[in-house]
Amino acid sequence: MTYSGMRRPSSRLFVSALSATAVLAASHVLMATEARADDNPSLPPGTDTSAEPPVKVDPDSPGLRMVDGATLAPSKVLDIKSVVESQGGEERREDTNSDVKFALQAEVLFGKDSAKLGNAANARIQAIADEIKKQDAKKVRVFGFTDNLGSSEHGDVLSKQRANAVHSVLTKALNDAGITYEVRGYGEQYPIADNSNEEGRKKNRRVEVSFPRGETDSTS
Repeated sequence: MTYSGMRRPSSRLFVSALSATAVLAASHVLMATEARADDNPSLPPGTDTSAEPPVKVDPDSPGLRMVDGATLAPSKVLDIKSVVESQGGEERREDTNSDVKFALQAEVLFGKDSAKLGNAANARIQAIADEIKKQDAKKVRVFGFTDNLGSSEHGDVLSKQRANAVHSVLTKALNDAGITYEVRGYGEQYPIADNSNEEGRKKNRRVEVSFPRGETDSTS
């Protein structure tokens, strides 16, 4: 093959061009490899492999010693509370290391603004009486509460009347002269929910029955 009016490219220039192409391709491969390595590191992001190990704490350090004359506080078991609430919040049970408490919404026990127990009330109170027997409790507290609607005086009277009504059913169900009762009406005091809305007021209108836990754990 002959060239007309053109010079044949020198072999040295051709080799140089191939070398440059090879170097450029290699650099692209290297860059792609490095990018993949960054996208999928072998250690979690933020891990500093060059960091020094943490300093060991010297248990004999003077800064960790108690001052002369100081004593450790007596050990005690932390009080753990377990709360179970029925759907809709009609009934709530709280268990601690020492006590059991039931809170029944007034609507499931009484009519509106009434202290007369409804048809479903006896069964619910009987279930509480059964738990009192199971725990062999000898002191039972029955406290009534209302929301903050109406006068405070009316709430005090209504809450006490409702507590008395529940107490009356409990004494018949338990029939135990060895049990002492504490019955009070607190009216709008000690709310457990927000009185600014009906959902909260409904929870505050309640009767609570609480008693000491026996040696047998009823939740086991």
